[in-house]
Amino acid sequence: MSEYLKKFKGLVSEENLKKLEKIKNENVLKFIYDSIKLCKPSDVFICDDSPDDILHIKNMAIVSGEESAALLIPGHTFHFDGINDQGRDRKVTKFLVPKGEKLPEALNQIEREEGLKEILSLLKGSMKGKTMIVRFLTLGVPDSVFAIPCMECTDSWYVAHSVSLLYNKGFKTFTNLKEDEEIFYTLHSAGKLDERKISIDYDKKRVYIDYTKNTVYSVNTQYAGNSIGFKKLALRLAIRKAAREGWLAEHFMIVGVKGPNGRKTYLAGAFPSGCGKTSTAMLEGETILADDLAYVREINGECRACNVECGIFGIIRDVNPEDDPLIYKTLTSPGEIIFTNVLVKDGRVWWTGMGKELPEEGINYSGKWYKGKKDENGKEILPSHKNARYTLLLSSLENCDENLYNKNGVLLSGIMYGGRDYKGYVPVQEGFDYVHGIIVYGVGLETETTFAIVEEEGKYEINVMSIQDFLSISIGDYIRNYIEFGKKLKKKPLIFGVNYFLRDLKTEEFLNERRDKHVWLKWMELRCHNDVKVRKTPTGLIPLYEDLKILFKDVRGKDYKKEDYIKQFTIRVNENIKKLSRVKRFVEEKIPDAPEEVHKIIDDQRERLLKAKERFGDYIEPEKFEIIS
Repeated sequence: MSEYLKKFKGLVSEENLKKLEKIKNENVLKFIYDSIKLCKPSDVFICDDSPDDILHIKNMAIVSGEESAALLIPGHTFHFDGINDQGRDRKVTKFLVPKGEKLPEALNQIEREEGLKEILSLLKGSMKGKTMIVRFLTLGVPDSVFAIPCMECTDSWYVAHSVSLLYNKGFKTFTNLKEDEEIFYTLHSAGKLDERKISIDYDKKRVYIDYTKNTVYSVNTQYAGNSIGFKKLALRLAIRKAAREGWLAEHFMIVGVKGPNGRKTYLAGAFPSGCGKTSTAMLEGETILADDLAYVREINGECRACNVECGIFGIIRDVNPEDDPLIYKTLTSPGEIIFTNVLVKDGRVWWTGMGKELPEEGINYSGKWYKGKKDENGKEILPSHKNARYTLLLSSLENCDENLYNKNGVLLSGIMYGGRDYKGYVPVQEGFDYVHGIIVYGVGLETETTFAIVEEEGKYEINVMSIQDFLSISIGDYIRNYIEFGKKLKKKPLIFGVNYFLRDLKTEEFLNERRDKHVWLKWMELRCHNDVKVRKTPTGLIPLYEDLKILFKDVRGKDYKKEDYIKQFTIRVNENIKKLSRVKRFVEEKIPDAPEEVHKIIDDQRERLLKAKERFGDYIEPEKFEIIS
């Protein structure tokens, strides 16, 4: 018998010990034993993924008071995180870095021994009087080349319930682990709780990542982005692993786009917050494979991808029946859904932007709420937090893709990068090649925070591949891995830049309707199969009017005017040159180890723009550019 199994006697019940006896990996047993000795729970529950165990966790989330089922729609529960724990906390999220090592300056970091001492002291005895729940899971499709075994020890029934919806069950995987298997670990404690089961010591909230041991420590927080170690926290670990092994761990949604004659084409997309990621993934008539995270590997020369998760932890704000009919229908139908930080009144959940008038009182993350209520700083408390969420199984959506659990993943034919660019990029364009696309649309992915005709400093934010906040290696190494990954592929995915937010420079009106993105998606699908021609501009390849006219009629049921095409796809030379200057400055200041290709492609694009300006002027209508196949 394992030395640790012997030590568990007296610490766990006979029933739970029998479950642990099925696990042979000493590292796993050691992590559980060390966590028990450190946190001192009064009880330990080992989840073996049986229906009874999964149901027990769901029931205990309600019995413990961490969730409430006092809602009219069957299967729905709600949870509150508390007024001071409403999102990922950048300030307290740090990497534990060994002496002699250094991560990029942009990353929060602390010397490993110092950080370990602090976080372990906060976790010490943190589970007294509570139950430690042990969950075994996999990131990526189980029993596939994509799968990474991961586990979490937590004292939160809400967290344990959430992972039932978000991640693949992994107990069976853990019973067959090799001794040297790489595993991601998480130890979490919500800490002391008040009568509403909300973490009290939020000023001692810490989220520390020990990349030398693939371990995430989290304490005095319940918000899922901080407490569930497998969201963006494990993404940081996966990025390091991917860079070592030559694959990609990405902040991607993946959508299956239906094409002619029953064809389906898979496109991935990376978008910073508020730039259209979820609405693109959820377009009616298409299928959703992933909404947030994806692993991408080369398999037999093909670019293949899978969803890291099996559920959605989505922002609920502005989900309404007109703009998001599929999600809205699911959120208002019976089924297992956890709502967090919404307003609750009369047995119903309410949120900002749901398309209905909200009650003027109820309960929310601040306690009893009424219109006009203010926080301790005098700021008005919204009825539903702007970061309020829903958690559900992806398979509960009508448009869930049938390849969600495909062990070979899906063939990725295209990758799109989308920012909020009011003045520069056209609505959709294709890179000249794989490297050009990932650099100008991915590395240079930019979000403009406010619209201003006169450019002002601080209005723009570059977010490389929409993954910058989660990088645990240098940006230069990350880009280099992307370029090297492409070299292994027999057929590289096409790279697209999309921009749903282009405005008229004079009137400041948007040049597109929200649902026009569906047309751009259908055009990208056609391009992946070389079904339509393009015009070659200095910034990329753009659609022909004739093709978009047909697509607008087929997809949106409306006539597409030539003048709209000209407004949307006119190349704004000066605005694009300014954009490149910002990207160039960012690269020089933030990416000292940028691959040489980055500088060359940016400089070449600038040169093309200057030549086009000399020939055609500051604003170049699309039909000035030649058509190529």
